[in-house]
Amino acid sequence: MTVFDIEIDALAGGSARLDAYRGRALLVVNVASRCGLTPQYAGLQRLYREYADRGLVVLGVPCNQFAGQEPGTAEEISDFCQVNYGVTFPLTEKVDVNGPHRHPLYAELVDAPDADGHTGDVRWNFEKFLVAPDGTVAARFAPTVTPDSPELREAIEKTLPA
Repeated sequence: MTVFDIEIDALAGGSARLDAYRGRALLVVNVASRCGLTPQYAGLQRLYREYADRGLVVLGVPCNQFAGQEPGTAEEISDFCQVNYGVTFPLTEKVDVNGPHRHPLYAELVDAPDADGHTGDVRWNFEKFLVAPDGTVAARFAPTVTPDSPELREAIEKTLPA
């Protein structure tokens, strides 16, 4: 089983169809609209626009587990992302990324270590997981690693399909 075999719904309803991204690199990010890191949406959109033609999909996964910073409905989240950041990358339903109700997507992701060796629970909004085209987790990045950071961009370049 890989990330591409997991079922998760799209923010607007219906399946997010992760299997459609098989063979592409996938950057999975738990997102929130009322966080100090929320401006990272702009950088995520730039990454998506810049690398989409080369096989990168950015996948935003709303989560309200960190200080209640994503309290909105699906429609409110979608409107916020579109109006404030022009987000065109896919967004999933709001899920738990930690705890007893952790979504299976995150159960598959959280064992990957970041550069400091951290594994396990997601620490905060905007933690990033880079999934290789074969569905394995290629890298994990702390929430403070911005979409424009050299280490993230380098990892994306290495992970893009040939």
